[in-house]
Amino acid sequence: MSKHIDGQIGAVAALVRSTFLVNAVYADSAREYGLTQQQGQLLCVLMAQPYGMSELGAMLGLAKSSLTGLVDRSERNGLVQRTPDPHDSRAVRVALTGRGAKLAEEFYTETCRRIEDLTSDFAQAERDTLAALLSRVVTDNKVPAVFMEPDSTR
Repeated sequence: MSKHIDGQIGAVAALVRSTFLVNAVYADSAREYGLTQQQGQLLCVLMAQPYGMSELGAMLGLAKSSLTGLVDRSERNGLVQRTPDPHDSRAVRVALTGRGAKLAEEFYTETCRRIEDLTSDFAQAERDTLAALLSRVVTDNKVPAVFMEPDSTR
């Protein structure tokens, strides 16, 4: 392994370690709202609009059986509901319930605050640079929009 000066690490290690950090923050936030990390992700995805099961599976990276279990549990908890797909009588769309939308908004706001706190010691220019570089990584790799910009939910 190569050694870096001044405690800096390389891009690969930084990306991997930052993923663990963000996942831990996300999981802690979800737990405090009585959610699993996957339920939190599902609620955040559904904030934008209802989705079909195959769309959700692709966005969340879940196999059909895992997604069905996640939606079943979330439906039993009154957070989501299945509605018939208007374009395909064999399919359903998953949407937030009123309770789910309220919880999603609270969870989302708090999770954004906690993740933003990770860069609280950064100057605005540093935040802008980090955002530009990470945006390029996710855009170039066609990462689905599973978490919206904080300003785009209002």
